[in-house]
Amino acid sequence: MKQIFSNYAANENNPKWKYMIKRQKQLYPRNNDIRSEFERDYTRLIHCNAYKRLKHKTQVFFSPESDHICTRSEHVTHVESISYTIARYLGLNVELTKAIATAHDIGHSPFGHEGEKVLSEIAKSEISESFWHEKNGLGYVDKIELLEDNLKNKQNLNLTYAVRDGIISHCGEINENHLKPREEYIDLENYQIPNQYMPYTWEGCVVKIADNISYLGRDIEDAIALGILDEHLEELYQLLNYDTNEVINNTVIINDLIYDLCKNSSLEKGLCFSDEIFNLMKEIKKFNYKNIYFSERIRPSSQYFKLVIHQIYNTLKKMFKEQETLENMDKMTKFYPKLVSGFKDWLSYYWDLPRKEFLKNDVIFSIQEEKSYCKAIIYYIAGMTDNYAIEIYNEIIGF
Repeated sequence: MKQIFSNYAANENNPKWKYMIKRQKQLYPRNNDIRSEFERDYTRLIHCNAYKRLKHKTQVFFSPESDHICTRSEHVTHVESISYTIARYLGLNVELTKAIATAHDIGHSPFGHEGEKVLSEIAKSEISESFWHEKNGLGYVDKIELLEDNLKNKQNLNLTYAVRDGIISHCGEINENHLKPREEYIDLENYQIPNQYMPYTWEGCVVKIADNISYLGRDIEDAIALGILDEHLEELYQLLNYDTNEVINNTVIINDLIYDLCKNSSLEKGLCFSDEIFNLMKEIKKFNYKNIYFSERIRPSSQYFKLVIHQIYNTLKKMFKEQETLENMDKMTKFYPKLVSGFKDWLSYYWDLPRKEFLKNDVIFSIQEEKSYCKAIIYYIAGMTDNYAIEIYNEIIGF
């Protein structure tokens, strides 16, 4: 076991420790709790609704008939497994990597990255803000997701800084080698673009690179199973330097990448692959974009996602009437009962109107202010599963 990062792991001996475990508010105490701070974050995450909904959100392939095609939830499990293996070998805190990995994609919208693009366009146009899933993930764990405390009050998740930082800093879409954590403790609200800062911890860097490892091979495996790569298999075998008698297996690809990373990483160089493997990963990514993500087979679903999300957004936005918004929403219930009742009930947890006494979370929306109302719609749509978004769309267009 290499363990060369153990002196820099997230623990009480680390100079950054007091910031790593810092919460925005004091978390209610328990006299019989045996969990660490990061273990407590992990269990808070797996009990929240946004985590539960990941099993019905697209990873790459929308609504496959096969139960064996990767969903967002399964991707999260892959990232957790990969980051655990790397962190344990290097001597880092596996409880922290587990919590970050579990939460890293909690901000993903329905329909995967295509849905994210649509919401990004809407956010820029309607509220002059950026939307990307890492930032939305931080927003969800900080402001949207609620849990019941020991007094039966609904409160925000209130996670540690290290986990929150790992969520917004995890972007795995960038081709990077030699990852090292930043030294600065920053206000995470200062993030303006994806990948603006490195994670604050080595554990956050591990999850960031595990995210990259996890999807490359799995997307290929799924695309082969669905027949999308039938005409490109020869090119793929040459790229991977596989014999045509070998099976392209995601677990083998992942194992080779993990081994190379652990073998080449050091405190001086950071988390890094060999030049050969790093270049191979870039070539695999190019292959995937060309033959999977931008394939003709994928394109029709992208157009459908845009239609669904825009229709839901526009329908809800038209209900805004400043002081008369609630009244107007009630009038529209007869046409869109599931949409209106669902949105109104959800919004009541966060608006600046009288709320139920058990709600102890922060008020974040003003229902009589248009920009705030529109932002609430974006948050609401982002939390939907694929199936629920389609169900709502069908209600809107149906009679």
